[in-house]
Amino acid sequence: MATNLLRCPLPPPSSLHIRPSKFLDVKFVNRCFPRQRRSRIRRPSSTPGLLVSNSVEISTQSFESTESSIESAKSVTSDTPILLEVSGMMCGGCVARVKSVLMSDDRVASAVVNMLTETAAVKLKPEVEVTADAAESLAKRLTEGGFEAKRRVSGMGVAENVKKWKEMVSKKEDLLVKSRNRVAFAWTLVALCCGSHTSHILHSLGIHIAHGGIWDLLHNSYVKGGLAVGALFGPGRDLLFDGIKAFGKRSPNMNSLVGLGSMAAFSISLISLVNPELEWDASFFEEPVMLLGFVLLGRSLEERAKLKASSDMNELLSLISTQSRLVITSSDNNTAADSVLSSDSICINVSVDDIRVGDSLLVLPGETFPVDGSVLAGRSVVDESMLTGESLPVFKEEGCSVSAGTINWDGPLRIKASSTGSNSTISKIVRMVEDAQGNAAPVQRLADAIAGPFVYTIMSLSAVTFAFWYYVGSHIFPDVLLNDIAGPDGDALALSLKLAVDVLVVSCPCALGLATPTAILIGTSLGAKRGYLIRGGDVLERLASIDCVALDKTGTLTEGRPVVAGVASLRYEEQEVLKVAAAVEKTATHPIAKAIVNDAESLNLKTPETRGQLTEPGFGTLAEVDGRLVAVGSLEWVSDRFLKKNDSSDMVKLESFLDHKLSNTSSTSRYSKTVVYVGREGEGIIGAIAISDCLRQDAEFTVARLQEKGIKTVLLSGDREGAVATVAKNVGIESESTNYSLSPEKKFEFITNLQCSGHRVAMVGDGINDAPSLAQADVGIALKIEAQENAASNAASVILVRNKLSHVVDALSLAQATMSKVYQNLAWAIAYNVISIPIAAGVLLPQYDFAMTPSLSGGLMALSSIFVVSNSLLLQLHKSETSGNSL
Repeated sequence: MATNLLRCPLPPPSSLHIRPSKFLDVKFVNRCFPRQRRSRIRRPSSTPGLLVSNSVEISTQSFESTESSIESAKSVTSDTPILLEVSGMMCGGCVARVKSVLMSDDRVASAVVNMLTETAAVKLKPEVEVTADAAESLAKRLTEGGFEAKRRVSGMGVAENVKKWKEMVSKKEDLLVKSRNRVAFAWTLVALCCGSHTSHILHSLGIHIAHGGIWDLLHNSYVKGGLAVGALFGPGRDLLFDGIKAFGKRSPNMNSLVGLGSMAAFSISLISLVNPELEWDASFFEEPVMLLGFVLLGRSLEERAKLKASSDMNELLSLISTQSRLVITSSDNNTAADSVLSSDSICINVSVDDIRVGDSLLVLPGETFPVDGSVLAGRSVVDESMLTGESLPVFKEEGCSVSAGTINWDGPLRIKASSTGSNSTISKIVRMVEDAQGNAAPVQRLADAIAGPFVYTIMSLSAVTFAFWYYVGSHIFPDVLLNDIAGPDGDALALSLKLAVDVLVVSCPCALGLATPTAILIGTSLGAKRGYLIRGGDVLERLASIDCVALDKTGTLTEGRPVVAGVASLRYEEQEVLKVAAAVEKTATHPIAKAIVNDAESLNLKTPETRGQLTEPGFGTLAEVDGRLVAVGSLEWVSDRFLKKNDSSDMVKLESFLDHKLSNTSSTSRYSKTVVYVGREGEGIIGAIAISDCLRQDAEFTVARLQEKGIKTVLLSGDREGAVATVAKNVGIESESTNYSLSPEKKFEFITNLQCSGHRVAMVGDGINDAPSLAQADVGIALKIEAQENAASNAASVILVRNKLSHVVDALSLAQATMSKVYQNLAWAIAYNVISIPIAAGVLLPQYDFAMTPSLSGGLMALSSIFVVSNSLLLQLHKSETSGNSL
């Protein structure tokens, strides 16, 4: 009997063609689908897509509308973009410039640029083939534009990926150390350059000690000029040259503004000093020194905050082991299978990338499991808190599964690898988090639109400010020349120049560029750390606006571990019905099928041979057993499989018999009851099997919390009305929001109708029958059972790794908190520039006699960026709403 399953498209087929194979003759086809029913099968509204074993060859054509909906939803995650590593980005203007360079290429369809992770994801147009040459040419264009770029090699091994990330973190740490050294040097120069101001302050306080000797030297303009040269070409050298280089590439950035302001102040001071006959009296060498001091201090604090923002990702990476102990044992070894190591075994330290499925590995106490696998020998307890959130260790022995990233505590274990390093659970989590941080939220478009022309706009405003105050303002408002910013002699040139420099320096495109990515970085990393993977900033933004949550029943509101509660038949022994049903369900993957098979195995029932299995998701399974067709599934579906019909009185007796059996059990109201029927060719329905599935402990809490938030909750299930109504009542979902006997297509249509009525819908499910709805919903949320990857987790945009329904509430809360920080950051960045730039331009000077100095402007600019990053860091204080819920 064939066991490999071919998964056909989930939408209903518009035509179905079955060709007999060596396992299936024409008679079977005729019995499986009688002539009067074959036409019904071809109708799109009657039968869903099929799961078929390789003993049956099936070709299907899907609904165009349904297929296109699902394919469009899949395309978000299935397209493979070109990934580029881009360095040299300093602010939002740089991000906009990089995106502009990429989008100017005719081959590019879209591009996303992330300044924090220094990556650019580029999607090419459908007709363009993704090749290494295309990636290299795009990287070359960026490099020529002033941003060094190279292609990120896809498919790198675990060790190489971890090494790359750690090298990037190490590089940032080294830059932070250098930044601190520059700050120390710069502020030493600030202290020396401002020594004269110190003596003035002391003298005004009646303290006459700061004069003579070194103090007179510090008053010397030539000494101040020398200190300014030291600041510009010492700690400020990289900043200055980078700004000049950006000008040369016609992509000015934040460094260009600061460098232009510093050089303008220095140049005017230098000209005034060496040409006293001009009588400019505009010697303010201390301004560029103080300006660079404040800017470099702000940059250092900003880099420190950005490095801290990556701490959650670093914690995830620390769970990945790059080395493993491969155990090689002689093939003729007769040592007991339960021994951890035999006498002739050899342990070899190898890279985790060299591990293959089936390899035997040794994991010692205190070590991290390098790959997913199952225990072959040994006993120990394992810390699985990174996956389950449980702080208590879990006992492991032969046959138990273990996951990469978990920690072995007690004794040595020998495990059999079930995945390679790059396909392990923790590796997938890290990869998804990295991808998520590269997906920009739509709100980022606002920041990009502003940041792109920002630098040129500020330069223009600076020029206008200088022209206004020098040629007009100082004449209209002569009193402004009495302000200290105009110097002791009230020089209009000094006033105009300082205000122009203020405008250059106080503006902050960095805050705009950092507003969204810092919050997204922390939000997605924090979610991954807590067990909910969110696939990007766009998902976060949609998730934060959800006002309706649709919930599946089996495996979502219930535990998804059903057991057989009772078997009833009017003609056969219970074990006969169970044995036949188990034979049909043997190759099916649905939890109910597993429950029937497990119950038969526990009773040591010998199941007969079957062939030609056909599974219709949401309905049931059909197979040939001992020469006759047997169907297991819902009442209507099983009844429709056969020409022989049962009397209604017999069905009432069968259901009454089953209810009587269930009433004698100790089941409680927390159990969901589902009944599947067994039918056989020539006899019709021969029995019924009751399946019970316990409600999740956090189901009622989750529904109640969602409703408290004002979110509409609906229940969508393919089960019968009674079972669905019971679950809905227990968890608190109103009857009008309860929907039963829904096929996967009906669920899909229901989600679509909710969206058409104006709702933003999140669908929560766990199985293949939920995949179309998960793909169609604004946000699909999949519970990942036993770390398995299935159609649900592939279609979903949020994955609950720890399989806790209450994490739906936490994910919503985190998304709302993250987007709140994004909006706060954007509001601050925009408001700061809107308010500070006019003040820097001297708008308050005529009436309030208030004007900024370039050094004060530089300090405010630095604080603006620090505020944005620090505000995003406050997300790390966000508490889980279910942490206090002892479930």
